[in-house]
Parts: sequence; C-alpha cells; structure tokens
Amino acid sequence: MKAVLSDGTVVAEAPESDLIKIEGNWYFPPASVNDALLEKTDTPYTCPWKGEAQYFAVNGLQDRAWSYPTPYPTSFDRVGKDYSGYVAFWKEVSVVE
Repeated sequence: MKAVLSDGTVVAEAPESDLIKIEGNWYFPPASVNDALLEKTDTPYTCPWKGEAQYFAVNGLQDRAWSYPTPYPTSFDRVGKDYSGYVAFWKEVSVVE
C-alpha cells in the first residue's frame, strides 16, 4: 500500500501485511516512510487510550500525518501489537493499494 500526495509523490510504501489499521486509519511502519517529506509540528494532541501524538507537516501541508512515538503500553492489547512510531495520514494524503 502507498500513502500518496495529490501530485503523485509517494510518502510511504509497505505491504498491507506490515500496516496496522486503527480506528479506520492505516498506520505505516516507520522504515516505510520518506522522512525527508515530514516535518514535526507543535500541534498538541493526547488520545485517551493511545497517548501523546506527534503531528507532522507532509511536504509543506500542515498536520497531514501523525504518530504515537511512545503509546500507552495498555493500548497494545487493544491494537494487537506495538505500533510505536507508526505513521498515519489524512486529507491530501491518500492511502491506496
């Protein structure tokens, strides 16, 4: 699967079996993400069951990706595995096969 910008730029790519789906969002393993296209932002968010999120601008688009660098360990049971550092995308970043 790929996370792709509207101009065709591939932000992340990995087999579906390596991704994790949480609450309808596909999370890509850290090694599959093109870090050169991501820039940390200061947007604060803490999920009540996952923990503190880190948001990213994607190729200049504010807060189009997020990750949980150190999720609450209790969330691993709910998700089924450790998803620390996995990255999800939204809005102008489409996840496609």
